[in-house]
Amino acid sequence: MQKKTETELVLFDLDGTLTKKDTLIEVIRFIHGEYRLYIGAIVLSPFLMLYIFRIISSSKMKEKVITHFFGGMSIDAFQQKCNRFAEIRLPTLLRRNAISHLNKAKENGAKIIIVSASVENWISHWCESNDLVCIATRLEIKNGRLTGKLVGKNCNGTEKVTRIKQAVNLSDYKTILGYGNSKGDLPMLKLATQVYYKAFQ
Repeated sequence: MQKKTETELVLFDLDGTLTKKDTLIEVIRFIHGEYRLYIGAIVLSPFLMLYIFRIISSSKMKEKVITHFFGGMSIDAFQQKCNRFAEIRLPTLLRRNAISHLNKAKENGAKIIIVSASVENWISHWCESNDLVCIATRLEIKNGRLTGKLVGKNCNGTEKVTRIKQAVNLSDYKTILGYGNSKGDLPMLKLATQVYYKAFQ
């Protein structure tokens, strides 16, 4: 029997594309509150300057942030808080016109993948609830607790392409739509037959 060929694959970046704000900042605010967010920003400001001047990578900066705010936290407690964030806060961050495009693709029977540099823990619950595939950055867990380190690479730039190719066979799709808003999305958008860059801004 001949293998059925899917007709459409849709690749969505999350932060800044589907959402109006960066979800990392928002999940910190949701879990720890405004005061601890600002104190943490002050403590981490030297590392932020190193990142701005490209002395440390985005991966290292992310590890510094995750370690400061969540390092040592029980994965069970963290996941529970992330699930609440996905249910309560994340929907309020979504761009209405972006979600309209996403829902239209779902109605057309497309396979939809959310490909994000943000952490899968606060994205996966929302993705599962909406029948979306989640590809995102993973966190290291040891003895049931977060270390603050990443597992593998930050899901950004060429790593997005690597992870997508691990998840799907691109040749199965006649049409590939790509939605992104930053240079970290450009390698992913090169996979697309139809590119939508900053389409919702």
